[in-house]
Amino acid sequence: MKLLAIVPAYNEEKSIAHVVAAIKCAQPEMDIVIINDGSTDYTSQVARLTKQATVIDLPVNLGIGGAMQTGYLYAARHGYDIAVQIDADGQHDPQALSHILEPITEGRADCCIGSRFLVRTSYRSAWNRRAGILFFTWMIGWMTGKTFTDPTSGFRAVNRQVIELFANEYPEDYPEVEAIVLLEKQRFRVKEVSVVMHARQAGRSSITPVKSLYYMIKVSLAICITRIRNVS
Repeated sequence: MKLLAIVPAYNEEKSIAHVVAAIKCAQPEMDIVIINDGSTDYTSQVARLTKQATVIDLPVNLGIGGAMQTGYLYAARHGYDIAVQIDADGQHDPQALSHILEPITEGRADCCIGSRFLVRTSYRSAWNRRAGILFFTWMIGWMTGKTFTDPTSGFRAVNRQVIELFANEYPEDYPEVEAIVLLEKQRFRVKEVSVVMHARQAGRSSITPVKSLYYMIKVSLAICITRIRNVS
């Protein structure tokens, strides 16, 4: 199988080289494409110096949705069988890639999400993030009848069929939760596996309490619209 790691990156010059090296250490056969999402620092240059990844430079910052769809378009056009999303800030541990890939390679899932909360780990999230995660867990359960313990996790793998779907249709802003609803509505098999995540290696998150509230309102409305569109 052709495997691809999609790494969306915005101003991650201090961590990107380590992430690339860690992916190659854990999965030497996995190709890497870094989507440099309009960074204003040296993310692109540092990534290219690793000589272990393809770098796509977006001319402006599109956000995580646009960056990831660019990665899925790349995966679809280059014939990859499985694509994995890995954050560029070092929170996702590539040593867990085998656990996320297994349900896909064994044909038991079309999408597999790495969950911080499926079993108890040492990971601790900020109160506003945890509140958002619990809210979206409830909302997805209400929408689909299924429970996902970590619906905002960006550490996930998808097969060829989902790659093709996401290359053509992918949520633009804060896409992780909407993507789960989209897959469930189209009867793809979505599963979770337990993973350990780490604190970001450098920089700081752009998600503030105010942005968390905006995130919850925006994604909730988008999910409701998706539900209405599918019903009609």
